[in-house]
Order: sequence, then structure tokens, then C-alpha cells
Amino acid sequence: MATVQIDKLLETVVKEGVSDLHITTKQPPVVRASGHMVRLDTKVLEPDDTVSLMKSITPERNQQELQEVGQTDFGFAFGDKARFRVNVFKQRGHVGMVLRRIPNEFLTFEQLGLPGVISEIIMRPRGLFLVTGPTGSGKTTSLASMLNYLNDTIDHHIITMEDPIEYYHEHKKSTFMQCEVGIDVPTFPLALRAALRQDPDVILVGEMRDLETIEAAITAAETGHVVFGTLHTTGAQGTVDRIIDVFPTTQQEQIRTQLSTAIIGILSQALLPKKPKGLVAAYELLVVTPAIANLIREGKTFRINSSIQTGRKFGMQLLDDALFDLWNSGLCEEQDVVMKSNNPGELKQKIALQKQGLLDDEDEEDDDDDDWDDDDE
Repeated sequence: MATVQIDKLLETVVKEGVSDLHITTKQPPVVRASGHMVRLDTKVLEPDDTVSLMKSITPERNQQELQEVGQTDFGFAFGDKARFRVNVFKQRGHVGMVLRRIPNEFLTFEQLGLPGVISEIIMRPRGLFLVTGPTGSGKTTSLASMLNYLNDTIDHHIITMEDPIEYYHEHKKSTFMQCEVGIDVPTFPLALRAALRQDPDVILVGEMRDLETIEAAITAAETGHVVFGTLHTTGAQGTVDRIIDVFPTTQQEQIRTQLSTAIIGILSQALLPKKPKGLVAAYELLVVTPAIANLIREGKTFRINSSIQTGRKFGMQLLDDALFDLWNSGLCEEQDVVMKSNNPGELKQKIALQKQGLLDDEDEEDDDDDDWDDDDE
């Protein structure tokens, strides 16, 4: 029976500590382990199998949405062992699913290898802090860790709006309200407007997808709240440009000014395979100083990267420097760090110089062993 089967599959995911389970027709279930796709040693799935597996975990409401729009998202708990974020979709007329495991426990900044200065930035009384990176780069995990740190440290009212809710937060020092977009409230902009009337200190906007949400988030950050947001951009410089480009040309100057006063930092991250197994994160961190706020206001974002490079004393770092350190300390393979790089040519050259012993000492930075293991169970 399918339910037995889904339980067995989820049991495997939890036991092996893998990140994703892929269910589709014409092959056995596949898991992503240490960044690689691995087929499980079970039968090849037929269309009937994928449908019954889907039905065994998908709420009625989502099954209806699947019929109407061809895909649906939801979160569910596998007992007290793990939570999963699920996307169900149609391909070649058949049902498929991807289940992403959400760890039950919050990881510390040290375990994630997050730059230490983040604990100071997020304690500010107001401002916009963005966490960016491609899908599956660990943005949700980093944000959950930050909110958990605030919850342990300070008596705030924290409101999150997510689609779907991934990590569940208990009330500790802070009071938590978690709204699921699509269930508790129809859209992100509506959720944000409502949140501002609920006396918040901190607001998490799960995804800043459109102009309306971005505008509301910037305004909320300006008016005395700390706002966390995520974007699928890479690099701090690209993130600032992307936000400004969302707005019509006539509004861009005004948004530059607003953004320059609202934004307090951007964390951009990439997740890559770690030797011999597991995953490790590389981070780019922009801390917005008065000088960087001026660059944003004046439309000189092309100078942000060199400001990050010279801003090490503020805890800033470029993604490519973090990637170089991961290679240099033997944690990651050369091809993996080059693949995640913002400037692959430059990084290759730097690695080549290092191999020949021709790199200046000040170009090298020692590295913390970031711990993003698959087996963080």
C-alpha cells in the first residue's frame, strides 16, 4: 500500500539525512545526497504509484489546486521526526513530487558558518536585511537561525509570512506569529499591510517577488521595524540593482534614496558539496555603511563589490573570497567552487596563482570550517 511506501521513503530520507526526495514516473524514487542525485534501490514507479503516493500525503485543498493549475505547494510533518515542504506537479500528464526535508532543530550561527557580525546587524532597531541566493542555497535555514537567535535573546514581537511555513518557532523570549500565505492570508502584500497594524518589532517576508511586496517591505523597514526578506539573486551588488530595476524608471531615483536609508545588510549564499560528504555554505556579506548607502543613493552600485573587499574590518566578504577559502582549506573541490563563483575567470586565476605559490599573503584569509553537513540530524 502507498502509505506504507511513503512512510518507508520518508524514513529513509530522515535516516540517511538527505535533503530532497524526488518522485516521478519511469524511475525509482531519487534522493539528493551531498548535492548528488541518487536512485533508491526500489521498484520503478508507474503512474498509479505516483498518484497513490501523492494522495497519501496531499491535503484535499491541494489536490484540487493540482487539478486546476497543474501544481501545488504545502508543508507537512512526518510525526516528530521531520517536516517537509512539498511541491506536487504534472509532467507528461503524470503526477510528480519533490519533498524537501526541513530539519527539526535550529542550527547556530557557528554550525552554519554565518559571519559573526550578523548577530549585531539583526539587533538593530530598524532596517531591511536581505538573504539572497538561488533555490536550495539554504536561505530558509539561515533566516530560521537568525529568528531563533532573536527569540533566545530579546523580547520582540516577530511576525513571519511564508508560503508555506517551514520552520515552526515556539514563543521563547519573543512572541511569534506565523502566517501562511494562501491559508491564513491571500497574498504577501496583504499580509504585510496587516502585520504593520499588529505592533511588530520584526517582520519576515518569505519572498519579495513583486513590486508591491518590495515597496511595502522597504516602507516597513523605514518606519521602525526590522524586516527580513529573501530574493533569488546572487551577490549583494546584483541584489540592489534587481530591487531598483523592479520599479518604473520614473520611481527609481526615489527608491534609491529610500533603499539607501532602509537597507542594513545583504547576505548572499551558495551551498556546495563538502569533502568527503555533506554540504558547506559560502557567504557574501554586505554591511551597509554610510559610504555604501551613498553609492546606492547615487546609482553607483558597480562600486559595491570593491567596497565589500575594503570593508573586511566591518565583517564584510565577497562570495568569491569565501569560495577561495573553502578550496584553499581543502573543504571543497576546485570545480565546485568555480561553478558557484560570480567571477569564475578571476577565481580560476587566483587558484592557479596559489597552486604556484605566487599569491600575496594578504590575498589569503584563513577560514572557519563551516558546518552544513547533511548529517546534522
